[in-house]
Amino acid sequence: MEKHTYATGLIGNCAFLAHIHKNTNVAWLCWPKFDSTFVFGSLLDTERGGEFSILPEGEYTSKQYYIENSNVLCTEVTDERGSYRITDFAPRFYQYERYFRPLMLIRKIEPISGQPRIRVKCAPVCDYGKQKLKLRRGSNHIDYAGCEETIRLTTSIPVSYIVDEQYFQLTEAKYLLLSYGDPLEAALESTAESFLRSTLRYWQTWIKHSAIAGFYQKYVIRSALVLKIHQYEDTGAIIAASTTSLPEYDQSGRNWDYRYCWLRDTYYVLTSLNHIGHFEEMEQYFNYVTNISFSEGEEFRYQPLYGITGKKKLIEKELDYLSGYLDNKPVRIGNQAYEHIQNDIYGQVLISLLPLYTDHRFIFRERKDSDRWVESLLNKIERTLDEKDAGIWEFRNIANIHCYSNLFQWAGCNAAAKMAITIDNKELEARANALKDRAAAHIESCYDPVRKVYTNAAHVPHLDASTLQLIMMNYLDPNSQKAKDHLIALEKELKTDNGLFYRYLYADDFGKPKTTFLICAFWYVEALACVGRLDDAIREFENLMKYCNDLLLFSEDVDENTGSQWGNFPQAYSHVGLMNAAYRIAMKLDKPIFL
Repeated sequence: MEKHTYATGLIGNCAFLAHIHKNTNVAWLCWPKFDSTFVFGSLLDTERGGEFSILPEGEYTSKQYYIENSNVLCTEVTDERGSYRITDFAPRFYQYERYFRPLMLIRKIEPISGQPRIRVKCAPVCDYGKQKLKLRRGSNHIDYAGCEETIRLTTSIPVSYIVDEQYFQLTEAKYLLLSYGDPLEAALESTAESFLRSTLRYWQTWIKHSAIAGFYQKYVIRSALVLKIHQYEDTGAIIAASTTSLPEYDQSGRNWDYRYCWLRDTYYVLTSLNHIGHFEEMEQYFNYVTNISFSEGEEFRYQPLYGITGKKKLIEKELDYLSGYLDNKPVRIGNQAYEHIQNDIYGQVLISLLPLYTDHRFIFRERKDSDRWVESLLNKIERTLDEKDAGIWEFRNIANIHCYSNLFQWAGCNAAAKMAITIDNKELEARANALKDRAAAHIESCYDPVRKVYTNAAHVPHLDASTLQLIMMNYLDPNSQKAKDHLIALEKELKTDNGLFYRYLYADDFGKPKTTFLICAFWYVEALACVGRLDDAIREFENLMKYCNDLLLFSEDVDENTGSQWGNFPQAYSHVGLMNAAYRIAMKLDKPIFL
């Protein structure tokens, strides 16, 4: 079986995300928000998904690359007539004391060699492909009506060539600017060039101001750039992935919508960005979480995930008229996991925001109602501490006292105690420590002394990669024999011969998993570094680098037999795993951190 990798690159500006395929097509773009309908969605249906391509006649070859240290993507196309380059970007830069991040996709086309002839096809859709848009031509633009707002294509290419889908000779640089809502009311070419320079300057400065160690720095830089654009800056929410319904493996039926904010995933994203010295994302997220915390009163139970504006009901629907990625059905929008009970999330919210109270670069008094906020989280932990839940992997019909859930209740209480010290609230500190001890008792009920391993839940024999976190969170002393034995037992059962790692190998609601989960392999690397097996950690980390696509983008799942990429893409979890594992190894190696 042939190796399958995703042939798209991701661009974005913290207001929208777009996938550009190697075939030049905009294969995925949702407007006006991350979780809105796609206006281009050929990733899930080549017929109903619309098209925005820039192609020559006949056969061609292509390659993609990012302009160094940026989220600006280039696609170079070559055929027998010549070659040309498409530069795709979403404008983002600082002006007028705020970030400019319009719903605007800019495509610059320029000849490289020979006399290329190209055709531009632009056919956006709406309502997840149900609705084709009505085209109205202007002198230098085309309006597409039918969505909530008009989509406008402003161009220096003769409009007739685009409307008639006619081939033409590319003799000089041409520009395509697609906007949602507000049209461009300025000179096209000079504006596009100015936006390109400013966007490149923004991204390259952002990386220059990152504290990134020398270990596999190129991969860490790309991962950081990927994670940054997964934050919806308008509200501070951070999504798990930009896509929906990319299957965990071919014909698996495990096709999920990940365009939402999981409180758990966000903890990992913020941790990885904190490691490289970026904190504004955490402050923006604090506002998002605070809004959720106090929107429903003190008795409100956190959901595992929310919409990017804090929306609670993310009703799951199947769009049976869409063919799906490589004919994988169903295509789902919404995610039923919003109804789940997942009790680790309270602790993860506390840990993710702990630096705001313990790092002296932040002034904690800037945040109002700290006592009330910490107390509300402890209330939630106390109420759910003894409760069965769906666990990190969101089992739909299985509930247990999960080791992972109790671990993060334990760690959350530890964080709350530290926060209480900062805000000088001894009552909250004592309460947090008492709850921490109760959580530890539950964790210990998962220990199997015969196999010297913590199982995934109390009184259950199954092993689970999520319990690697017992080592990384310092619940188990990494230098202890208990930690080393636990790691050995997990790698013996869940690690593949080629260094990948399964979440678990027991049957869930959909049977046994058939692909490995990439973040688990990175957790394994972290755990190896923690217990002092540094040579093993480096070897396993280097082995994982081959599972990216040509642009250093990683998927959610990997097939152990073929190395194929599956699952939603690029997956924030996987890039987080890479960054945290690289950071852990760099600290052990005492590699210099470049500022």
